[in-house]
Amino acid sequence: MRPKTSQALNFKVLLLGVFFAFLLLFVKHMSTSTLQTSAPAKTSSAVKESKSTTDCSASCDKIPRTLARALIHYATSSITPQQTWKEISVTAKILEKKLPCNFLIFGLGHDSLMWSSLNYGGRTVFLEEDEAWIEQIRHQFPMLESYHVTYDSKVNQADNLMDVGRGPECTAIVDPKYSMCQLALKGLPSEIYEMKWDLIMVDAPTGYHEDAPGRMNAIYTAGMMARNKEKGETDVFVHDVNRAVEDKFSMAFLCEGYMKQQEGRLRHFRIPSHKEKLEMPFCPAR
Repeated sequence: MRPKTSQALNFKVLLLGVFFAFLLLFVKHMSTSTLQTSAPAKTSSAVKESKSTTDCSASCDKIPRTLARALIHYATSSITPQQTWKEISVTAKILEKKLPCNFLIFGLGHDSLMWSSLNYGGRTVFLEEDEAWIEQIRHQFPMLESYHVTYDSKVNQADNLMDVGRGPECTAIVDPKYSMCQLALKGLPSEIYEMKWDLIMVDAPTGYHEDAPGRMNAIYTAGMMARNKEKGETDVFVHDVNRAVEDKFSMAFLCEGYMKQQEGRLRHFRIPSHKEKLEMPFCPAR
């Protein structure tokens, strides 16, 4: 999830476009809310008096401070997020429909401020493997909520973990915190398990070499959090599906039947609650 440090003017312009579009929607929403909740119309004399005092009172719509900071940051940064414009747009469209919402992201990077800002008014939480990196980002963006996660797996164990994941202890619909499955992440903060997430993105941990932790546990746990939700659906996104682990594990544990879209290296799954219908199979029939 950490960005590449290269110049990308076109990407920056497009990224800023996402923010400006979001801001327009935000201002439109605020304006509509203001009109719907406003008091009865003033008399003509009151209107004139109000206009003579000021053209913009304290009730005027303003860009929220966090969004303004995000705009300034990305406008002045030469760092390019690893996801492409089209990949980012897939998640941004879902956020636009659901915000404010609860958004859990495996991974922390310079694009984290973007995701947190696009989910303005909601709760965005980041899970990161590197404590030193957390401190570096926290120093730069203290408003971001992040937690350290320890992974015991390795990419070179992926084939064995795939076999383990097919066992009954891994297909049982239980809270990942209490799961007997080796793939379930059990050391997360309690509030991560207790929160009902609307969106989950898996863009970490490191998975590009054999001794890296790999995303096997993160993908499995994301899927189980979605299934274990009391009701409704959860949108789950997995990045870097061009790699074997992300490809195979997303299809196996998020299920090809739940996949809604693939754009570049990003896959989008929509997983329904299995608590509402306990007889539902782990994956839907193709």
